[in-house]
Amino acid sequence: MLRTVIAPRVAVRASPACLFARAYSSAVKEYDTVIIGGGPGGYVAAIKAAQLGQKTACIEKRDTLGGTCLNVGCIPSKAMLNNSHLYHEAKHNFAKRGIDVGEVKLNLAQLLADKDKAVTGLTRGIEMLFKKNKVDWIKGAGTLKSATEIEVALNDGGAQTVAAKNIIIATGSEPSPFPGFEIDEKQIITSTGALALEKVPEKMIVIGGGVIGLELGSVWSRLGAEVTVVEYLPAIGAGMDAELAKAFQRSLTKQGIKFKTSTKVVSSEKKDGKVVVSVEGAKNGKQESLTADVVLLSVGRRPYTEGLGLENAGVKVDAKGRIEMADEQFRTAVSSIRVIGDVTMGPMLAHKAEEEGIAAVEHITNGHGHVNYNVIPSVIYTHPEVAWVGKNEQQLKEEGIKYKVGSFPFAANSRAKTIDDAEGLVKIITDAETDRILGAHIIGPNAGEMIAEACLAMEYGGSAEDVARTCHAHPTMSEAFKEACMAAYSKPIHF
Repeated sequence: MLRTVIAPRVAVRASPACLFARAYSSAVKEYDTVIIGGGPGGYVAAIKAAQLGQKTACIEKRDTLGGTCLNVGCIPSKAMLNNSHLYHEAKHNFAKRGIDVGEVKLNLAQLLADKDKAVTGLTRGIEMLFKKNKVDWIKGAGTLKSATEIEVALNDGGAQTVAAKNIIIATGSEPSPFPGFEIDEKQIITSTGALALEKVPEKMIVIGGGVIGLELGSVWSRLGAEVTVVEYLPAIGAGMDAELAKAFQRSLTKQGIKFKTSTKVVSSEKKDGKVVVSVEGAKNGKQESLTADVVLLSVGRRPYTEGLGLENAGVKVDAKGRIEMADEQFRTAVSSIRVIGDVTMGPMLAHKAEEEGIAAVEHITNGHGHVNYNVIPSVIYTHPEVAWVGKNEQQLKEEGIKYKVGSFPFAANSRAKTIDDAEGLVKIITDAETDRILGAHIIGPNAGEMIAEACLAMEYGGSAEDVARTCHAHPTMSEAFKEACMAAYSKPIHF
């Protein structure tokens, strides 16, 4: 006969260690690599880490991925630069090309909508790439709790703690404030406000003659604003070759943009619906007042580290607020935490951040990564475009390096002449002894695309003769690059 015996219940008490392990596993999600920031550096690093087999998460508090660049920077500004250029061409140049379109009118609301469409498409594309590569997007603001833990204040409310063997900080940058100017994004604006003005201002003052100011000033100038650029330095386009900077300023002046270089901005005052900006000569101290409907502040950007909790993990920053990088593998003072992009040293460029993101992940995975900081190109997407990479003449003189220069004007390039867009030149600087390309500087049509040839040649230590002896399709703008290289080591054919 079978009997069922029911044993008395005995209360078993779990050990404290067991309870802690259970609580930890339910409260903390663990990853191989977590990136704080979903901009160009951060999202590229996240995708690369996942592709290399790491369990990866990206913490981003915006409702969309892509950071400043895709949401309120590089991408929307290029959409507006392109469409404002088309508007300007239709209004001023179509007739001479035999295209009669009648009265050309600006539909600003549609122009801004087209910009937003481009942004939406690209940011959603990154979200799809995250899903494709199995990257977890944690929507919220991350704060370091230790060298391996991050607390995320979730956008939907509540908090989540994640643990990671490796953390990459890629929080980017924000517009630098300017004393005496209270930003409201309506009358006193940053680049963000400049992408969303509801009407074309009659007058606009741009404070800062760098990339951002010149691009956005160019947009609103084409759309009908009277634009004045105020720059403290004696030349525009900081870092640009002096010869190109002069040519660039002449070109923009012909387009109607006014310049006040070697001019210091003192203060601002809102008065009768306008903004009055007080300036003075940087050298002679001569005082002057400028009045505008809108003032665009474009005096640079600063690292964004607000709320990161760097002190909790022992991460150090320098006097400029940049997170310090301890070695070439992008480690900070804390070996488990790395840093890339605008929030650390180097040029604040999206493509520089992307390269660092890939290299940092490769260092984590196999100990090897590559970024050549001598071959990071810069581009200003005005018309004409300006692009450069490597050294300029002034830098080489200061370093005592002997060099040669070869240049070629687009006025002698058949493609440029054919499309009646022949302003500018290509300038190649080479080592006087080896002919190795040390720098390339272009002002003219498609300069931003053409600079890639210079980057490739320099990355592999190419000489001007190497490029000149490479067949280039005819007729193309790139032939101007080839002929500038010919001029550097011998003589060009068509000039």
